[in-house]
Amino acid sequence: MSIVVKSEKREGLGKNAARRLRVQGFIPAVFYGEGMESVPLVLKKKDIIRIMKLESRENTIFKVAYDSEEFDAMIKELQVDPTTDELIHADLIRINLEKLIRLTIPIVHSGESIGVKTEGGFVDFVTREVEIECLPRAIPESIAIEISGLHIHQSFKVENMTAPAGVRVITDPGTVLVLISLPHKEEEVFPGEKPEEAVVEEGQEPEVIKKERVPKEEEGEEGKKEEKKKEKEEKKKEKKEK
Repeated sequence: MSIVVKSEKREGLGKNAARRLRVQGFIPAVFYGEGMESVPLVLKKKDIIRIMKLESRENTIFKVAYDSEEFDAMIKELQVDPTTDELIHADLIRINLEKLIRLTIPIVHSGESIGVKTEGGFVDFVTREVEIECLPRAIPESIAIEISGLHIHQSFKVENMTAPAGVRVITDPGTVLVLISLPHKEEEVFPGEKPEEAVVEEGQEPEVIKKERVPKEEEGEEGKKEEKKKEKEEKKKEKKEK
């Protein structure tokens, strides 16, 4: 079923005019494309939201109607208020149904991999979208990949993917889409069990982390004792020489 978005050419421009439109449930938009000048439009916000709720989302082809004419179009860009998450503006692009276009398509997986089912792994989604080229009528909602045969540390790459008829994949063939990974396991300490302590062999000194400083008072006493010993030894030598 073809979707028709009814619109009108926008007369009032500027922030105040746009604010008044939003209060009434409309949003400002711009419609442009090859062989035409950009046209400022007024759209019903609910029409754009309805399109974005479809599986194909911004890849949906619909018709924009204004001035008693209809044009094939797609959503090029949407602007959302960062504070309220409200839709505030839309860019629409005119589509030629006979010309190839490039766009990104989501990847979905089917099947439960052996690595997850029997080997304790988990599915790591490395790349969730791929770029494709096709005619507008051949745009798929998504591309499915079968991962049931993957073991631990095995991956599914773009080159392993089968594209739908009429679709050419642009993304590098070596790009990893899905990887079956093994969770990192930490050493478990069971109740009542103490962590292993380092055993120091006889004759082997343990590693010194930080030497304790000797108090200055003790350092002074040790120095005085050494000086007295030296003095006694010198006196003994002098007596022997005499």
